[in-house]
Order: sequence, then structure tokens, then C-alpha cells
Amino acid sequence: MANLKDIKRKISSVKGTQKTTRAMKLVSSAKLKRAEEVAKRSKVYSVKLTELLNEIAQKISQGNEEGIDNVFFKENKNPKNVDVVFVTSDKGLCGGFNSQTIKRASQVMESFGSDVKVRLSGVGKKGIAFFKYNQVEMLNQIDDLSSKPNYERSTELISSLVEDYVNGKTDKIILIHNGYVNMIMQKIHEQQLLPVDTSKLEITKSVAMSELEIEPDDDDTLLDALVKKYIDYTMYYALLDSLAAEHSARMQAMDAATNNAGDMVKSLQVKYNKARQEAITTELIEIISGMESLK
Repeated sequence: MANLKDIKRKISSVKGTQKTTRAMKLVSSAKLKRAEEVAKRSKVYSVKLTELLNEIAQKISQGNEEGIDNVFFKENKNPKNVDVVFVTSDKGLCGGFNSQTIKRASQVMESFGSDVKVRLSGVGKKGIAFFKYNQVEMLNQIDDLSSKPNYERSTELISSLVEDYVNGKTDKIILIHNGYVNMIMQKIHEQQLLPVDTSKLEITKSVAMSELEIEPDDDDTLLDALVKKYIDYTMYYALLDSLAAEHSARMQAMDAATNNAGDMVKSLQVKYNKARQEAITTELIEIISGMESLK
């Protein structure tokens, strides 16, 4: 009978876990809807800002035979110092969401080799904890921003790195985050923030047909202001995109956990029924044996 009690206790425990995972799935689903709406609205602004930067960069480039002579556009083919910024979540229970970002960040760092000094900046407790455990030195650690994206705080982080780039302390800035695609899919994004990679900027018809005119004396002033705004908002949008992806990943993980718990309950129920039948059979045999001994 002790075996039956153990099985019943396990069934009760699994059912309790199943209720928790089902509740977490519903919570993540509700949070996802809000995060998805914010990310979609922000993406419109991000796209328009990118188009404007692209247009101005193209117009300046067309007016200058040597291309764009600006610190934010000068590609260093042999970088010596690189900043890598990654975004992970502050909480777990979201499947492989964080491990994918951590894996890509590690791959990017290794790709530069021993001759390049890579400075790592992290947003999110899970990624920070991983690199701390592996004794990887980190320049910046922010563990409460990915769950509550804030434009001012994200700007403070990226602006300090941009300042080092302008002053020649670093040669490149790379941003890595796991982004939202849809409710069942996330995608790793690796983006070179600085220098601005003009090959990744695509001109649309609306941009090409623009009548915007730029005075030569305003080139640097305009580009500097626009690039800084572009980088600030790209960092902020990465946080919003990552948060939406986190909720979708957690919703999937909790849905899978709920289904697995249901399968486990069924399996334990079958095991319980078999054990109960064995116990009843044993009792019947003992009763029959006792009656036979009395004859």
C-alpha cells in the first residue's frame, strides 16, 4: 500500500505543477499581446529612421567622390578593440531563448581571435550569470532592463560605448539579441551598430523619390545627430523586440510543460491502477489461502 501512496503523491504533485505551468502560459500570453503591440509600433519608427539615415547617407555619398567622410561610417578592416552587447532575459523558464543568444555572443567573441580585444556588455540576469560563471570579464552589466525596457537607461548604456568609438578606443560595436518573429518563432539578430554598414541599408522607392536637399556644410552635423539617434533607438528597439520574443518563448515552454505534465499524469495513473490491481489480487490470494487452510 505504501507504493500506492507514493504514486498518488506523485500524481498530486504533477497535477499541481501542471496548474502552475498552465497559469504561467496564460500570463505569458497576455503579456505577449502587450509587448507585441509595443514592438510593432516601435518598429514603424525604427524603419522610418533607418530609411531617413539611408537616404541622407546616399545623398551625401553621391555628392562626394570619396564616399562618406564621417567617423561613424569608416570601416576598420583590422579592428583591434570591439564592443559586443547582448540582450537576454531576467527570468528563466523560456526554453532555449537565452541559450541561443549566449551561444551567438560566444561565437562572435571567438571569431575575432586572440589578437582582438573584445569588451562584453550584457543586459539581462541570465546572460550575465552565465558569463560570470565562466569567468568572462564584462564591461557593463545591467540586470533589470530587459524585463522593463527604458529608453533613457538603454541610451546611457549605448552612448558610453559610442563615445569610446568616437574617441578611438574601440573600432566596432555589435549588438546581439533574440527577436520576435511570431507566437511560435524567435530569431537571433546580430547587428553591427558602428561603423554603420551601408551595405545593409536598402533604398526603397519612397526614399529614392524624396526631394530632400542637404547643404554641404551640414553634412557632418546632420549625420552625427542622425546616427546617434539611430543607434539609441536601435538599442531600445532591441530590448522591446527581445521582451516580446521572451514572452512567446516562455508561452511555448509552458505549453510544452503543461502537455508533458498531462502525459505524466496519464502514465502514473496507469501505473497506479496496475499497482492497485496487484494489491487487490494479492489480498484475494491471501484470503483464499486462509480459507483453504481452515478446511
